[in-house]
Amino acid sequence: MTLEEAKAALERGRPVILVRPPAAGRAAELWPLVADVPPAEGAEGAGGAGGAGGAARILVVCADELSAVEWAAAAPAGLRTHAVTGLARAARLLRERGVDVLAGAPEDLLALAGRAALKLEQVAAVVLAWPEALLATEHAAALDVLLGEARAARRVVLSWNPALLADVLERHARRALVVGAPPVNADGAPLPPVGRVRAAVAPREGRAALVRDALDALAPRAPYVWSGGPVEPPPEPPDAVVALELPTRDELAALAALGEPIVFVTGAQLPYLRSIATVAPFALPTRADRAHDRAEALRERVARRLAAGPVDAELLLLDPLFARFDPAEVAAALAALLGEAERGASAVPAALAPAPGTDTGRVKLFVNVGKKDRAAAKDLVGALIREAGVPKTAIGRVEVRDTFSLVEVASPLAEQAARGLSGTTIRGRRVLARLDRGR
Repeated sequence: MTLEEAKAALERGRPVILVRPPAAGRAAELWPLVADVPPAEGAEGAGGAGGAGGAARILVVCADELSAVEWAAAAPAGLRTHAVTGLARAARLLRERGVDVLAGAPEDLLALAGRAALKLEQVAAVVLAWPEALLATEHAAALDVLLGEARAARRVVLSWNPALLADVLERHARRALVVGAPPVNADGAPLPPVGRVRAAVAPREGRAALVRDALDALAPRAPYVWSGGPVEPPPEPPDAVVALELPTRDELAALAALGEPIVFVTGAQLPYLRSIATVAPFALPTRADRAHDRAEALRERVARRLAAGPVDAELLLLDPLFARFDPAEVAAALAALLGEAERGASAVPAALAPAPGTDTGRVKLFVNVGKKDRAAAKDLVGALIREAGVPKTAIGRVEVRDTFSLVEVASPLAEQAARGLSGTTIRGRRVLARLDRGR
């Protein structure tokens, strides 16, 4: 089935299923299907320019606010797009001028409809972004209500295994046209795994730095890092294969032919990866691992200097301290000073961190924990201090909103704070943190 045939079917009101890996960047075929969908009858505004008074031509229903942000980034530049990360801001935007594409979790979209900010009866197209993940959570009931309210909208379902969606397809996308190859054989049985992979679970934000950490730990001579596109075997056989993007079955088979791949995924993408491969975990280096490596490197440097020749002049310089302190403590203090000098602006000692209110440059962190998770400012501050090693004096204003929080951190410590928070747990929810880019 071609995309042209799928578009014609969608125009006739028949639902369409696109079989794709669960990543917004892997669903480029979606946009030609829905970008030109005209506004629903009675909706204000013209296609391509959004609308007014609660108009949103296209809804993308996804798992959470971070997924919504990814969808906003993946949408074509010509479409006016908004990710629902805060209800107040989204409601104001919809009331003032409307949008072409609105991406959000089912509960958030229903909340906007309940505030009369989003008119579901005026939605022209609804995109269900991999409901396999939605149906296994508390989102299922909200999804049913949302689709029932937007019953006149055209339907596009992104799925990695339509066989898992029999009930929801029967209720909301009957006789859907399938584009792509479902993971079953001619008899309808699931296809076998294409091979063995190792899964590195990590948020998309900051993933490039984590890949460097992984390669430093593996120390390969000829790594092959795949970030999408055709899998082209390198001239020299690789001794490490890393996939930054979520591969299709065929792409994974090509990667596995080069070596056992390490695939970077989010937690929500693990079920898909397990459906096409035998998955073993890959433990990313932790802060403790990196600290151990730095300590070992420092010890090796000291040993090389001692082996290179006498340090009589230095001993004479330090001799007055030996009368007051243990020589081992003097050596430890020198190591601490050396570490501070080498880290420079990348890590600020607590004693030198900027005081609250001092204008030394702060940036905001976006944290996917908010009031809905029963989180308070003290929870975020405590996590930053305990888990990320950020001194309290380097933490500024904390804004806890409905579904996320914004935390001001001293600029030199921003990357450390984002990496240290990501993967921890606050109020029972796994934390994802990244630098806020002023959505």
